[in-house]
Amino acid sequence: MTTRIMTEQQAQNVNALVLAYVGDAVQSLYVRSKLAFEHDCKAHDMHKMASDEVNAHAQALQAKEIFPLLTQEEKDVYMRARNAKTRHRAKNRTLSDYKKATAVEAVLGYLYLTGKTDRLKTLLEV
Repeated sequence: MTTRIMTEQQAQNVNALVLAYVGDAVQSLYVRSKLAFEHDCKAHDMHKMASDEVNAHAQALQAKEIFPLLTQEEKDVYMRARNAKTRHRAKNRTLSDYKKATAVEAVLGYLYLTGKTDRLKTLLEV
């Protein structure tokens, strides 16, 4: 599978919510792959474990941990996504949690699309 890489300038021009959309998929795949290596259980049970890690509340907690580690470029993406206007909100979560989760996902999406896989892996492992 060949992944196309964007320049930083191209990725900065992508809508922040689109970056979050990509970042959500990246984080989901990372968590599901990690669980597949670490656990021998049914897909339904694995889905429940993955849902515990990839949800607005967990991502909001993750935001507190990773924000101080972000470069200025990553902080710019984070802030752009956090401040993006959206009509959606996570079920049973605060708007604040949802916005922080969206911001984390956008940073992950940005790193993925720009091919910064080492940095992406570092943040996913925090």
